[in-house]
Amino acid sequence: MTALGVNAATLVNNVKGYTLNDSGKLTTFNNLVIDHGKVVAANVDVNDYSIDKTIDGEGKVMLPGLIDAHGHLLGLGANLLEVDLRESTSAQNAARMVADYAFAKPAQAWITGRGWNQELWSDRAFPTAQDLDKVVADRPVALARVDSHATWVNSKAMELAGITKDTKSPAGGEIIKDADGNPTGVFIDNASLLIEAHLPKASNAVYEQQLQAAGEHLLSNGITSMHDAGIGRDVYDFYLKEAVEGDLPVRVYAMVSATDPELSTMLGNGNIRDANDFLYIRSVKAYGDGALGSRGAALLEPYSDAPHQHGLLLTQPEDMTQLFTTVLGAGFQLNYHAIGDKANHVALNEFETTFETLGGAELRNRIEHAQVIAPDDLARFAELKVLPSMQPTHATSDKNMAEDRIGKDRMKGAYAWKTLLDSGIALPLGSDFPVELANPFYGLHAAVTRQDRNNQPVKGWYAHEALTIEQAFKGFTLDAAYAGHMEDTLGSLTKGKWADFILVDQDIFTIKPEDIWKTKVHATYVAGEQVFEAK
Repeated sequence: MTALGVNAATLVNNVKGYTLNDSGKLTTFNNLVIDHGKVVAANVDVNDYSIDKTIDGEGKVMLPGLIDAHGHLLGLGANLLEVDLRESTSAQNAARMVADYAFAKPAQAWITGRGWNQELWSDRAFPTAQDLDKVVADRPVALARVDSHATWVNSKAMELAGITKDTKSPAGGEIIKDADGNPTGVFIDNASLLIEAHLPKASNAVYEQQLQAAGEHLLSNGITSMHDAGIGRDVYDFYLKEAVEGDLPVRVYAMVSATDPELSTMLGNGNIRDANDFLYIRSVKAYGDGALGSRGAALLEPYSDAPHQHGLLLTQPEDMTQLFTTVLGAGFQLNYHAIGDKANHVALNEFETTFETLGGAELRNRIEHAQVIAPDDLARFAELKVLPSMQPTHATSDKNMAEDRIGKDRMKGAYAWKTLLDSGIALPLGSDFPVELANPFYGLHAAVTRQDRNNQPVKGWYAHEALTIEQAFKGFTLDAAYAGHMEDTLGSLTKGKWADFILVDQDIFTIKPEDIWKTKVHATYVAGEQVFEAK
């Protein structure tokens, strides 16, 4: 249930508190007074206040609730409720996981899952329908790659979708085919829509299950607010209902999907901000290209490990002007997914042109991911006031693959967090869950060390782009709030803001950086009310 605040002053006492002040500087406190769910003051003389309730922090470290600036809320919920292939070691191993799941769900019409990544398998080859046919042939199977930019299916799914040797790849997508021209069972980017059109339609009952599962998971990891990167009209309506009923477990800054047929209707409804700040809708998510791992990220020059491929533009160049003018003209922030240097380049060009003809720079528009940027384009983010919304764990997940894909030279503009931050632009950080794990301490750790959780590579991966712990913390708090036009009420524990906070077991500002990811959340509070306690 939504925490709507308390009726009398609450004192949170005996804590080692950290927050950023209104100037973005790190400050400390040992107590905090809350009234009606909002912060009144910190470091107070308790005799100056009429305290109705006291929360004993037991000397634990207190931080503002963390904000994930790019995730997929119901996607996380679905992931928690379906077969998870993140730990699979081969196509055959993944197929066995699917078989076990299918056996346990005999009444489920479609077997769905997510998380496979052929780059982590010894052969690094795409899987095939035959791998799945050996274990599940009687029911359709559809499995999203870890980045959601490819779908692996069995023959039954292709049969139901009417996919044959003669089916042509759609614009912005590719049906992988073998030497004889037969579809292999892997569908890249927009080609996945040929399969998704036949999946069972979600209902509010399903959404509620997903929302509950995702909410519990995020709160247990210290995330009290998230930016939902792409919702359709059905989820838009569902969120409105949940907000009215007070049933959103975390704060949601929702981006309307640019590809939804009812985009104009949702834009016409204008900005929507719930009085308790559990739902804010004032942005649109657009889709520039695919992902690096599936070679769908659009590059200016060919892939270093596939010289015949440049990746895929999901929004065609001739459609960009209308999209940008429609969204910015409606007063909505535009958040443009761009991973490859070509997708980033054309997005920055279109923002620049649109600002000159229409305006809209003040909307804090964003490029989501901003992973591989042509070096000449790096300074343009600050010049255009376009925020690079980035995910630190993408770098540590991609480190074994990225240089193969783009070569050493292009790495100068890849995962360039510090360069972008030093150029004078805010750097909102997130995880892209469920593509990556939602735990924000994994993101803080990756941002500071440029290492995976096994401390590899020893000196960090392109370590000159690492952030300080204060910079990374700002990315998951104030900069994320700013990127969602919510720095007036979220992102720090200062006067007048919502008392969203967490108690954790170690001090991320003083411990060894390699231990940041081990941080455990003891309790989570939203608007001053406890919503999670570790067992």
